[in-house]
Amino acid sequence: MSDFALKGIIDSTLREGEQTAGVSFSRDQKLKIVQCLSALGVEEIEIGVASTRSPELSSLVTEALRITHGTCRISLWSRCIVEDIQFANSCNPDTLSLSMPVSDIHLREKLNRDQRWVLDNLKLSITTALQLGFSTVSVGLEDATRADTDFLKHVAEVVDRSGASRLRLADTVGIASPGTITRLVKEIQGAVSIPVGVHTHNDFGMATANAIAALEAGAGWVDATVLGLGERAGNCRLEEIIGYLSLIKGFNRYRPRELHNLCNVVSNASHIPIPANQPVVGDAIFTCETGLHVLGLLQNSDTYEPYEPEQIGRKRTLLFGGKTGKGAVRNRLATLGFNLTGESVDELVVHIRQTARQKGTPLGELDLVSLARQIL
Repeated sequence: MSDFALKGIIDSTLREGEQTAGVSFSRDQKLKIVQCLSALGVEEIEIGVASTRSPELSSLVTEALRITHGTCRISLWSRCIVEDIQFANSCNPDTLSLSMPVSDIHLREKLNRDQRWVLDNLKLSITTALQLGFSTVSVGLEDATRADTDFLKHVAEVVDRSGASRLRLADTVGIASPGTITRLVKEIQGAVSIPVGVHTHNDFGMATANAIAALEAGAGWVDATVLGLGERAGNCRLEEIIGYLSLIKGFNRYRPRELHNLCNVVSNASHIPIPANQPVVGDAIFTCETGLHVLGLLQNSDTYEPYEPEQIGRKRTLLFGGKTGKGAVRNRLATLGFNLTGESVDELVVHIRQTARQKGTPLGELDLVSLARQIL
């Protein structure tokens, strides 16, 4: 078991993910995604944004709670506005996730506010939520990675003293590196008694790496979205974080075999295809043609794979073509009952490469057997 202090993963596909340009999930699609996330084993599902402009949210929360049967928490994201907090309370989610910008550029350019306003409004919002009866109040600090560190630390301390249950640091424009996240999480976690989490964006391709770095630094929570959906380049990918924690770090609380179905459901609902080489869920990630790699996989799959495909409900596919070598061909044919040696193998490799070039695609096992029979 890993030494991570992981308390849980917050899936934000239905909130942050739906902010992807052109993506809008129907009610049925949302409930199907909730069902799949529950089967996967995530600890919390952020189901939407608390707003009176979304009157359907109340029944959606009710149905999500019924579907999950207490297997995970259902949360709502909310601005630090009393009206929104009151509406969130009427929906009866398990968790309220408040959000507050903390960088100078957000305060000045977006809100025309100052740091004093942030502190006062956070105190009021947390107090209001607790008085309304929320047992779990999370506070997300927007644009934390561009905020003044001393102010950020002061805000974190105020959030802690005000009675919040969790603090979430957002790398809103995706500029952090794993080293930056490590230092930030350690500093903030050292200043508060409540768990710290991170919400990472993928503008420079480091969202998942930053989330892992946060866990290594002592964070208790990480946000993720299926397929990394979200603003601009998206967010930490749920399939990557679940895959890494389950298959490499030894967490057995998740069920990675559910990832393929979940990602296909979200791909179909969002009309965003899954690239064949996408980590963990791409259809071609267990497909190999290179001679030395095929030979290594045939002898011991650990040579060129970090985990067995069966662990995520997949199968390995070995192809033969222009990059095929004699060792791989000889070894594979031996497992299929053919014992070719010497010149026969050399001749077969030539035929494999020529046939693959003519067809414009690598050959599968049936083609390999057919060519082998011609040689015999």
